[in-house]
Amino acid sequence: MEKITEKLLLERGSPKTNKLEQIKTLNLSKLGLKSQDLPVRLLSRLRYLERWDLSGNRLQELPKNLELPALRYLDLSDNQLEDVTALESLSNLEELKMEDNLYITVSDNYKLMVLLPKLRIHNGKDVSTTANHLRYVYTQNLRTRIIAVWEKSFCLPDPITAEKMSALEKNFVNTARQQVKFGPSSVSDFTKWRVENIAKEYLRSLSDPKKEPESKESTDVKENCVVLTPIKRKQTAPVDTSIRLTPRKILRTDLPASPVEASPRKSSLRKLQTLTQTSAVRMSPRKISQPPSTPTRGQTRPETPRRGAAKVRQTKEDDGAQKKQKNRTDADMLSTMNSSSKTQQPVCLKPLHVLQCHSKQDSSEDFSTQLWACAFQPMPDFNGMGGGSRLVATCGGDSLCVIDCETGLVMKKYKVPGEEFFSLAWSTVLMSRGGGASAQHCSVLAAGGKRGLVKLIHPRNNVAYGEFRASRKALSVLRFNHHQGSFLFTGSYDNKIVMWDIGGVDSQYNYKVVQLLVLDISATPLHICLPPTSPSSHLLTACEDGLHCYNTQLGTNNTTKKRSEEMEITFPIYKKEDNYHDYHTIDGLSFLTDDIVASKNYMHGSIYLWSWSRTKAQRPDKKDGTVCAVVLAELQWANTEIPYLALNTCPGQAYIVCGDDKGRLWTYHVNDLQKNSFQTGKPILPTEVLEWPTPVRKGLGQVKGPCINSVAMDPELHYLVALSDKNMVIVWKRETSS
Repeated sequence: MEKITEKLLLERGSPKTNKLEQIKTLNLSKLGLKSQDLPVRLLSRLRYLERWDLSGNRLQELPKNLELPALRYLDLSDNQLEDVTALESLSNLEELKMEDNLYITVSDNYKLMVLLPKLRIHNGKDVSTTANHLRYVYTQNLRTRIIAVWEKSFCLPDPITAEKMSALEKNFVNTARQQVKFGPSSVSDFTKWRVENIAKEYLRSLSDPKKEPESKESTDVKENCVVLTPIKRKQTAPVDTSIRLTPRKILRTDLPASPVEASPRKSSLRKLQTLTQTSAVRMSPRKISQPPSTPTRGQTRPETPRRGAAKVRQTKEDDGAQKKQKNRTDADMLSTMNSSSKTQQPVCLKPLHVLQCHSKQDSSEDFSTQLWACAFQPMPDFNGMGGGSRLVATCGGDSLCVIDCETGLVMKKYKVPGEEFFSLAWSTVLMSRGGGASAQHCSVLAAGGKRGLVKLIHPRNNVAYGEFRASRKALSVLRFNHHQGSFLFTGSYDNKIVMWDIGGVDSQYNYKVVQLLVLDISATPLHICLPPTSPSSHLLTACEDGLHCYNTQLGTNNTTKKRSEEMEITFPIYKKEDNYHDYHTIDGLSFLTDDIVASKNYMHGSIYLWSWSRTKAQRPDKKDGTVCAVVLAELQWANTEIPYLALNTCPGQAYIVCGDDKGRLWTYHVNDLQKNSFQTGKPILPTEVLEWPTPVRKGLGQVKGPCINSVAMDPELHYLVALSDKNMVIVWKRETSS
């Protein structure tokens, strides 16, 4: 890559001259240029430049405020453009080439026709008719609908202040984006973008009628608020930042039941929960409960009192010394983790949005759709390990949503009629571009559920590019190996975990899926975790009947596709099982650090923190292949018999979060754990319990706390997202300290 200098511009420009102001044609193609390589001040001296070739570079966008008043022709083909709004400053552009930019959509092309009022030729085709329709007819139709929204629900404040106008603009624009529906769903991104700009212009014209708008096509682009919906859909029920909902009030006992028969995810355990509430006998979550075989101690032979006493005393002293040594080691492990954590003080989280975006037929009356899984989009720059994104994917019912946590807007929505999604997972794979161009990273989303099919989606380009059958039964969990982004694990209700290689994709979204490994599980897998230090050799799966470990190493030593269990990890609570209590169901599992694991046993009321390395180092029992988890601490959690309330961790901020059956979020900042806090034998209290924000439906009262099925946090813990069993997505935001 060459640095853009005045000398280079003079060499590559024509006619040949010693003044930039006299250059009319400039060829900067195939120089490997990125956006930051284009110096705005230097390029703005090309006042009479008419034709500019920038093809074959690595540009993601053009610099903003680049003024080239004479420019008529621009070639941006074969780049990596993601945003077209910066082209607005090139207002005299008449011909534009944009082929082979993978991320440019039809909506982006429509935006260009509005942003560039003189554009006639686009990618070699005359677009004058389409452009004029968008600039005038389409725009006028939108403006009419926007004015109707204003006249129905809004008015100017009295007196007019900057603060009131800012709040009014935000509310009006959000409402217009939600309510104005026009044109095909394939260009809904363009429509919502245009609605936002027109709504702002209209409000400015009302508040300052003497001031003329800059132009019909002027825009005030709000970044990161793109809404692409691949399906035609009705208005989803919006909830503003004051957290007020609009459906009817439904008491917890009056809620319509979710179709349990069609949803295997909660069928067994939550059916038993219903029985538990009506029966005096407490029941185990598993179908068959066997009392643990606890042998009774027989009477020992009488021995010499002095020797016996000495033996007992010596044993107690040894046990005490070992226990003290163990506690010191455990404390050291937690202390090491604390010192490496970025967040030394607990964060303050406040509710920001409550959304109903998975409703059946987009009905605001739907309070029965169960929402199951959520995950933040990873950033490719972090090799798929996440960071920086405020986009979260959620699934439940027949739809997947991608939500902007800051604005509360549903950016993408994908529906599959008849499906019920139970799990999703993000990863970063390579997309080849052809023509000798280098491949680039792209974030893809995999989702599966009742039908046993895995859907593969590229949300940025609004493309559901493929599917494959992972099982003939429903899928319960999906997990990518982020060290090898194309490796996907699927867990299913036929008691199997299968490892797939979904490969990458090309510019035409051709792909190939290969089955690599099959793990036979003894029960339904609920969660899959890959140890951060060995994600390609070990797999932990939390199941209905316990926590199991498998060897997933591929290579010459392990050539068989089918693998059996390496060991089962047991927990101290198992010792308290009886005919009425079975704690083997592990319904929460996540790594807090490279070594420390957080897990939750159904009906236990606590969360275990335990060491993976020290547990794995033990030799499994010869009879049943079990090892006991080396527990470091026990965290107090809710006392509930509702299963499948999953926990999650934020390793970079040393946080654990788990919801309960009352809409609350139990948060644990592990930095707060004292070195001797787990030596008392009592569970450690949570750092904070975030109460259910009690959203209010206008005129109909409060919505009571639901079960929180799943939670997710971005790596920096700027946002916390919780999914409920009442079709509500709750977004919490971290407050910055003043």
